[in-house]
Amino acid sequence: MIVFPAIDLKGGKCVRLLRGDMNAATVFNDDPTAQALSFQTLGFSWLHIVDLDGAVQGAAKNAAAVSGILKATALPVQLGGGIRDRDAIDRWLEAGVTRVILGTVAVRDPSLVREAARAYPGRVVVGIDARQGRVAIEGWAADTDVAARDLARQFEDAGVAAIIYTDIARDGMGSGVNIEETAQLADAVSIPVIASGGIGSLDDLAALKRRAHPNIAGVICGRALYDGRLDARLALDLLKGV
Repeated sequence: MIVFPAIDLKGGKCVRLLRGDMNAATVFNDDPTAQALSFQTLGFSWLHIVDLDGAVQGAAKNAAAVSGILKATALPVQLGGGIRDRDAIDRWLEAGVTRVILGTVAVRDPSLVREAARAYPGRVVVGIDARQGRVAIEGWAADTDVAARDLARQFEDAGVAAIIYTDIARDGMGSGVNIEETAQLADAVSIPVIASGGIGSLDDLAALKRRAHPNIAGVICGRALYDGRLDARLALDLLKGV
């Protein structure tokens, strides 16, 4: 199981939010490149980057910070936040991003997701962020009536690389990932699922490991890595080979 350390960008800095609230941002590092290099040194095999400003405004707003990370590190990067048209998809994949994460556009223009997945096999990820099982879009600022599992099923035959499932109510809270809802989503599709939102300790990762769902391929860790509640090396050792 891949452990993805999260770098959320707001105003060019590494921040963490509580339940997606842009007004509840804590700055953990003024230098995103230094943070990425730190994660590389600790032994992570991927980076998960989100342009929070871009997610809200619908276009890249932290491109300089992302470009700096791409130039400085050797790790593959999956990037989300404001990627909502084919030009943005092409631009980021050509710039060196390994996988783009498409969230809002997966609801608004699913045909674009399918088109991109055909053009870039293995390089398109669908981001599904949910409140009480319903999908939220535009940086979690707008709710929809779309059920998370129904959205996931739309892309069953699209060739997307993975689905990232985030329970917004748990994001940044350190209360543990929503294992049951994540597992139910993973049951609904054959696409690999990455769990996100709520990891606060090694115990939370151990609980996910015990669930041992064959279709849960990774987990995203954020605030707990930054504030020291989660030891990176212990986390990587725990999930090695899972």
